[in-house]
Amino acid sequence: MALGFIKKIFSFGRKQAEETPADNAPEEVLDAEALEAVAPEEAPEEAEEPQPVLAAEEAPIAEFEIAIDAPPAMEPLQVEPEPEAVVPEPAPAPVPPKPKKVAVGKSVEAREEEAPPAEPEKKTTWFERLRHGLSRSSQQLGDSIGGIFTKRKLDEETLQDLEDVLIQADLGLETAMRITDALSSGRYGKDIATDEVRAVLGEEIEKVLAPVAKPLELDLSHKPHVILVVGVNGTGKTTTIGKLAAKLTAGGLKVMLAAGDTFRAAAIEQLHIWGERTGAPVVSSKLGADAAGLAYDAWEKAKAAGSDVLIIDTAGRLQNRTELMDELAKIVRVLGKNDPEAPHTVLQTLDATTGQNALNQVEIFKNIAGVNGLVMTKLDGTARGGILVAIAAKHKLPVYFIGVGEQVDDLEPFAAKDFARAIAGVA
Repeated sequence: MALGFIKKIFSFGRKQAEETPADNAPEEVLDAEALEAVAPEEAPEEAEEPQPVLAAEEAPIAEFEIAIDAPPAMEPLQVEPEPEAVVPEPAPAPVPPKPKKVAVGKSVEAREEEAPPAEPEKKTTWFERLRHGLSRSSQQLGDSIGGIFTKRKLDEETLQDLEDVLIQADLGLETAMRITDALSSGRYGKDIATDEVRAVLGEEIEKVLAPVAKPLELDLSHKPHVILVVGVNGTGKTTTIGKLAAKLTAGGLKVMLAAGDTFRAAAIEQLHIWGERTGAPVVSSKLGADAAGLAYDAWEKAKAAGSDVLIIDTAGRLQNRTELMDELAKIVRVLGKNDPEAPHTVLQTLDATTGQNALNQVEIFKNIAGVNGLVMTKLDGTARGGILVAIAAKHKLPVYFIGVGEQVDDLEPFAAKDFARAIAGVA
């Protein structure tokens, strides 16, 4: 069937050739020799020998049939890829401004409106910090007073109960009697409100504290002015020295520190840290060195350096250990060899949490080292802040500073009125 179809095609081709005018015949028909002349010199081994191109009239049928049944091998068509069209990159979309606010509901929605300018941070005043520090002492005292004067007149029994409460708050017997006497004057037998009791309490405490609320004065005719810091371990001596050094250097004074607590490596290291913070040089020695000898060397170095103030740390000596207190007395004597009036200031640090024991500490250190000023620390960690009132009433020693925290600005000059108002809970 295929052969019949091929023959029909061939017959149609011959008929078309006969009808074609001579003018349309090809100009030149190449024979086999001519084809060989223009062919490449070397053909691939697999390539078949080129066949001569014959005119349509001479083309034999058999050869045409073979060409149809078995067409010559053809190399695959090489199609060069079209160059890719260069598509210009789209311009970056404008970035919307970062919202100044976000609304948080079920989802977070950005808002474009600008937030109002932030309010400047309100700095806490010293009185606010003091009141917060004494809040435990004030609250306990206030609750006890409130329990006494609920629906009661001011009679002898009420006054006795009030006196007991004040003594338990470590205000001391002398101050307690003073307050009850002032309260009963003109009010005996009458109803009295808790707020009125608080007001009288604050007034009387202020009267007790006012004589001892004095600023620390340094006699710079003695250079260096020697400040010896003493106290029992844990009362905050080294921290107090660091805070005091910060205040003095900020005031333009040249300060030198001496690590006289040679029994504790931590105390020496801590003082060096404070020295770096305040820019004050620190004189120290090896652990276990003679503290009196160190104090002597520190004085000479401070003198040579032209320091205005020399602050000497000491080991925390228990007042019931005679041999340790004797060594403290030795430091005082050694300093007196350089300057008969040295040490010029002897500060004792007191821990408010110790309560009544602080009274005995002041007595012993006053006799041994000649304490002439007090620093009360840790008032923010106790409900026994009233002990300062009892110490002031008994020993009459100046209270130079009080501390209500660990930060460098938590050591402030003592103000009687502020302390009295804070502990009494008076606004």
